[in-house]
Amino acid sequence: MPTAVDIFIPCFVDQLFPQTAMNMVKVLEAVGCEVHYNSNQTCCGQPAYNAGYKAESREVACKFLDDFPNEPGRYIVSPSASCVGMVRNSYAELFDGSPEQSQYHGTQRRIYELTEFLVDVLGVQSVPQARLNGTYTYHDSCSALRECGIKEGPRRLLDAVPGLQRLEMVENETCCGFGGTFAVKFQAISVAMAEQKVEHALATGANYIVSTDTSCLMHLDAYIRREKKPIKTMHIADVLASGW
Repeated sequence: MPTAVDIFIPCFVDQLFPQTAMNMVKVLEAVGCEVHYNSNQTCCGQPAYNAGYKAESREVACKFLDDFPNEPGRYIVSPSASCVGMVRNSYAELFDGSPEQSQYHGTQRRIYELTEFLVDVLGVQSVPQARLNGTYTYHDSCSALRECGIKEGPRRLLDAVPGLQRLEMVENETCCGFGGTFAVKFQAISVAMAEQKVEHALATGANYIVSTDTSCLMHLDAYIRREKKPIKTMHIADVLASGW
């Protein structure tokens, strides 16, 4: 029987990187999942929460809980560790002592970032159809590493892709400098952090910077394009959906 999956597509993925969302669906279906998409879904509430608007964030978070009602045997999967981290961790503050607390706890237990769902829940070691020739260096996003504890799973899946070789950069766990509104409020610092991350990636000689979060990759790609650097960014869902 197929594993039932409700997908959550973050705002910026929906608006700027829809192909990444489609590739996630492609990969999930390839490993035997039955994918469901609730078109009423919107945002997890993270932008408002990070900006200090807790009441407004809670309103959006309540809608998220309604959009993904707890049903036995169903998982929520997203191509963004940042949003998953928001639901798992920050919702605890928003719903502490509230009538929605038990509903939140149920949601917290069944939401996963794509790679941790593939590796930790389904036990997937590779996506056999994937093919990509080249070299990659991996960026550990802050949300994936620090909020979700994701580190080895993405590398394991990427290392199993025929034609692809990993070249680790130094300080791969250092922030890229995006941080949502941080990039707006502290532009100079944010750009300097992106420059450092890209230079570390370039020093490996890799063709691609790969990560679990399009927000990080969007930030790095903007710097790469502006400075005309010889490296590309790819979300891991796009890598795993390559070649087939």
